[in-house]
Amino acid sequence: MKWFSSVNETALPERVLNAIHEQENQTEQLIGWIQLAVVTIFGTLYLISPKTFNEDVTFAPVPWALAIYLALTIIRIVWSYNLRMPDWSLALSALFDMTLLMVLIWSFHIQYNQPPSFYLKVPTLLYVFIFIAIRALRFEAKFVIIAGLFAAIGWGLMILYVVKIDSMDSMITRNYVQYMTSNSILLGAEFDKIISILIVTLILAVALIRARRLLIHSVSERQAAEELSRFFSPEIAAKIAHSEDKIMAGIAERREAAIMNLDMRGFTKMASQETVEVVMGTLAEYQQLCVPIIQKHGGSIDKFMGDGIMATFGASEPSKTYAADALRAMDELMEATKNWRREEGLAVPLVNGSVAVGSVLFGAVGDDSRLEYTVIGDAVNLSAKLEKHNKDVGARALADDTAYKRALEQGYEPKSQKKRLENNHIMGISKPLDLVVVAE
Repeated sequence: MKWFSSVNETALPERVLNAIHEQENQTEQLIGWIQLAVVTIFGTLYLISPKTFNEDVTFAPVPWALAIYLALTIIRIVWSYNLRMPDWSLALSALFDMTLLMVLIWSFHIQYNQPPSFYLKVPTLLYVFIFIAIRALRFEAKFVIIAGLFAAIGWGLMILYVVKIDSMDSMITRNYVQYMTSNSILLGAEFDKIISILIVTLILAVALIRARRLLIHSVSERQAAEELSRFFSPEIAAKIAHSEDKIMAGIAERREAAIMNLDMRGFTKMASQETVEVVMGTLAEYQQLCVPIIQKHGGSIDKFMGDGIMATFGASEPSKTYAADALRAMDELMEATKNWRREEGLAVPLVNGSVAVGSVLFGAVGDDSRLEYTVIGDAVNLSAKLEKHNKDVGARALADDTAYKRALEQGYEPKSQKKRLENNHIMGISKPLDLVVVAE
């Protein structure tokens, strides 16, 4: 019944289909619990309510119907938690529901010792709308249509049974008052019930076709967002997702932030000598080692530049401890990469790092077809140049004196005495700077 949906689900990616199936499985579990609640409520009401039939009646169908429905509901719940319920089982479940209800209604004329036309007036018929509505939770129109058709056909058979038993048509009337005050039947009124069932079914089906389309788009977008979020830091992904206005190039915020740069010294030479598997494996392991440490200390990955990593602290989200967080992260990074893979006897490039602080602009750059969040400012340039300067002074990680002092003010406690380098001439920087060796 794929024509009930305007979306070609067979063309959807497997991961999207799996996500939709997961939603459907959870819905089936929900339907089972709702059915259990319904049968519990009906059973409780039956037990506590006064009985309208004589106490000496030997045939009481309601307890039997409730017991059978309870058993079927428990089977459905167990099934939904252990296996994916196929479409045929869901259609069969709707058939069982409607059949059980119709048999229950049919039995009333026997219980109350009345002609068959008696059961056509019982309000229990309204329960068909509960069974039809339950199928709407699945967000698939076909199951609502199946339930609605079973209900309409079932009531049609119930009318046919009355007409056929009453072969002389003595119970059929066109007088509405007589219909309301006796066991006579008004065929127009009965057909109205069938039409009402079909119209409600149609309205729900149309609503579900639209709801199904929205569900598929929602799941598809969520899956796409989850995949895209892997290309952004969590902070950037959240900023994009919760932005009230459309993100446009040229819109930025000024922040005080720390900029960190990491790089593997000698990686280019290694890449030219080793196999692709070794090069890419080393790069992936290096990134998987460093990124969690950066994020642990509140850092946000701005970009990967080959074997380089640029991270920001306090840029994507304001922070009062951005400098301290950056130096804590650098201490842990230098310790983690100090003997990384060397214990295995592998030749791995040395990891260098740098931290600089200052006022930066954080915002989107690019055009409407390609946007990127980034930071712009002197601290960005200084951090990049300090990372290169590590080789000149024989250090593994450097910070300018401003960054180090600000980190101390923000609560940073160095694990060891840091070496200071005064009046350093750095390529590309006009004034000499005082530096602090974070790691040697």
